[in-house]
Amino acid sequence: MEKYVEMYSDFITKNHKIVLSILLLATLFLGYFAVHLSVDASAETLLLENDKDLQLTREIHKRYTSSDYLVISFSPNEPMLSDKSLNTIRSLKEALLKVDSVKSVVSILDVPLLESPPRSIKEFIDDIRTLESKDINKTMVQEEFTTSPIYKNNLVSADFKTTAILINLKDDTKYMEFVKARNALLDKQKVEKLTKEESLQLKNIQKEFKDYREVVKDESHRVIKEVRDIIDVHKDSGQLFLGGVMMVADDMISFVKDDIKTYGISVILIMILVLWIIFRQLRYVLIPVTVAFSAVVITAGLYTLFGLEVTVISSNFVSMQLIMAISLSIHLVSNYRENYIKNPELSQKEIIAITMEKMVLPMSFVVCSSIVAYMSLISSGILPVMNFGWMMAVASCISFLFAIVFSPAMLMALKKKAPVLTYDKFTKLTLACANTVKKYPKTIYLGSLAVVIFSIVGTTQLVVENSMINYFRDKTEIYQGMKKIDENLGGTTPLEVVVRFPKKQASTEKSSDPSGVLDSFEEEFNKQSGEAQYWFTDQKMEEILKIQKFLESMDNVGNVSSLATLLRVGKIIKNGQGLDSFELGILYKALPEEDKNMLLDSYINIENDEARFIIRIKDSSKDLRREELINTIRAGLEREIGLKESDFDIVGMMVLYNNMLQSLYQTQILTVGETISILGLMFLFLFRSVKIGLIAIVVNIIPIGIVFGIMGIFKIPLDIMNITIAAIAFDMAMNNTVYYYLRFRAELKKDGDYVATMMRSHASVGNPMYYCAGVTVIGFMVLVTSNFVPTIVFGLLTVATIFVAIVADLLLSPLLLITFKAFGTPKIKEL
Repeated sequence: MEKYVEMYSDFITKNHKIVLSILLLATLFLGYFAVHLSVDASAETLLLENDKDLQLTREIHKRYTSSDYLVISFSPNEPMLSDKSLNTIRSLKEALLKVDSVKSVVSILDVPLLESPPRSIKEFIDDIRTLESKDINKTMVQEEFTTSPIYKNNLVSADFKTTAILINLKDDTKYMEFVKARNALLDKQKVEKLTKEESLQLKNIQKEFKDYREVVKDESHRVIKEVRDIIDVHKDSGQLFLGGVMMVADDMISFVKDDIKTYGISVILIMILVLWIIFRQLRYVLIPVTVAFSAVVITAGLYTLFGLEVTVISSNFVSMQLIMAISLSIHLVSNYRENYIKNPELSQKEIIAITMEKMVLPMSFVVCSSIVAYMSLISSGILPVMNFGWMMAVASCISFLFAIVFSPAMLMALKKKAPVLTYDKFTKLTLACANTVKKYPKTIYLGSLAVVIFSIVGTTQLVVENSMINYFRDKTEIYQGMKKIDENLGGTTPLEVVVRFPKKQASTEKSSDPSGVLDSFEEEFNKQSGEAQYWFTDQKMEEILKIQKFLESMDNVGNVSSLATLLRVGKIIKNGQGLDSFELGILYKALPEEDKNMLLDSYINIENDEARFIIRIKDSSKDLRREELINTIRAGLEREIGLKESDFDIVGMMVLYNNMLQSLYQTQILTVGETISILGLMFLFLFRSVKIGLIAIVVNIIPIGIVFGIMGIFKIPLDIMNITIAAIAFDMAMNNTVYYYLRFRAELKKDGDYVATMMRSHASVGNPMYYCAGVTVIGFMVLVTSNFVPTIVFGLLTVATIFVAIVADLLLSPLLLITFKAFGTPKIKEL
């Protein structure tokens, strides 16, 4: 291998100008594409495609009226029903209806008033009154809004100080056609092999769909900006916040993009400063930073060319690649400086050749260990996580290539110059660590045991949760808006329960209307209503009311909407008697389409004989455990309501996100074990020693354990944003171990003295190890200033991982190597 490395080094140094020119052109060319790297935070990127609940959700949503929407929460300065407040709502509505993609706007001005005053069904149908109707009694209206099961904690808050303005968006038929066509082929692919034509068709659909999603994403951003501009015009009238799933996704994209730009640049600038403090020479700052920057640019450009998107899960790839590239180049230039000091009489080309001979093997192994760590994510089954695994594997390779190509070429382009050792002489950190290993071995073992106990205790308290509201700082507008909707308007996260009724004999009940006003309609109604009148049986209505009551009793459940809300209002209207099947049938056939959609069609499907309950979960609840809540609802429907498992389905985004998280959590447990096993085998191959492999694994499990321990102790949930932290932690921890063990083995051959070997290893390779740690820790501390909480958490966990990893490598690793004489008794090289 030394021969090939020598040939490679000779080629690079001889042709360094050509090499640097090619790298510069590649960076400029791919840099053009890098700035167009796409970021996607849509639900499509966060779901398990093979999830049976996803297929079920799609099927159920085909049967019910639903569309994308935004919601504005409005807390006016004046009383809610004052002319000034109503005029503000009216003005907002008029402005919002002028936005291209808006289909309709629903507010307290538009909804039907059922109890202001109470009227018969015939009167209600003949004249559906709203706040815009004449002769409205506002006192009765306020009473209805604050007591009606339909409107309380849904359209208005219980204290009547906040109201929702629902913005229904136009249906995107083209988007749904893409989804339908793609899903049809994907479903077929699961049961049989696609023909060549079908495979090509699927490939084309996926490409066209991806391109169209970019159009949709831009359009969504435009709509949200227009709505926010309208809100800004009315800010003086009260407190206004925008909410909705589409808005959350759009804001997440904005936060991710801003963080990539802002903190990518900030981290580089801070790294430049720290590198200058350490090396005090421009060349040793320029080389690592240029390697890192160019590697990131080229990687991002390649991702854009191959159509890969950055998601909220993979948004940290820039930071991770910076760590990888900076680390590789710092180790390389540090080794160059060491070789220069030892052999100042040699030429620049000869020093570079010695450096490459010593560094190619450890750098290659470091990159291989990184690839193994990230490739473990590919078995997750979740497309964005799998893509992140591939992205980081590719990023690791590009960082390695840039480090071993650009660094020697750049060094050759610069004149030979003695290194400045001011910082090295001033700081004796590695020497202090080596002396600590010699003097306090028991303390190190006890400290390591304490860390292990802390990790175990914390890990047992780790929870898997996904709270969107907690992704944002409480000072941000998006957090305040979601909090307002969560606490005052019935919750934010949707969950649905669909109950199927057994086919039974049709209802034969007669109208219970004492006034007889319905009798004249019955004959005509029976002709027109088809099966509608027979569907609304007393038994079904009682069961719907029972299920509604059960769901409302659950902790952390906000508003529950279903047919039961209309039944309760009917009971109030009819002085406790309730609506019978004929009256419900009339409402079903005679209501205007918009009112029918709001009161009935969203909650029942007569053709499939089922009822739907739309639950909104309070996402901000501190004690909310989504998996536990779903299981509790499932068990309660069987135990308390008496339903069979086949009688109902629980679906919706909360279920799908939870399934994804649980799947990924289970996969991570398996893949961490696989990663550890593979890396153990790699150490066995490199060092030909089971003992060394076991020591390396023990040392590198500690940083992973401390990360999970911190998360558990400090109640940081494992969610879609940090679920990849195990692979990241293992990658960062393993890198320094490789460098140290290879250097330790080489130094041990000089005299066979383990303690002296440790002292020399710490004085040589120990320096770039803590240089890398220091640069990364200080650089990543800037992430805590972000408004996007996952970025803050990632920064802090990264800092904790690197800190624990460097401490373990400089204290525990050498102590274990010395205690167990891990390399045996080597043959001493003759000088």
